[in-house]
Amino acid sequence: MSNKFENLKDWKPKKLRILRNNLNNRLSSFASKGEDAKDLQKSNMLYGMSEEACTALLTEVKTLLKAKV
Repeated sequence: MSNKFENLKDWKPKKLRILRNNLNNRLSSFASKGEDAKDLQKSNMLYGMSEEACTALLTEVKTLLKAKV
């Protein structure tokens, strides 16, 4: 996983929810378009991540959100 997601435990719940929503949107894009899913801009936090990496990160984010609530 990328360096930008190493400290997820320190993220505030609002930022984790935003990341969760972005991941869900990205995964739905992969589901509807497959490998033809639109490439993200380099400034996007999910840039360069595969469908598998997004799924793994989403699982981690959901776990952290449950723990914080």
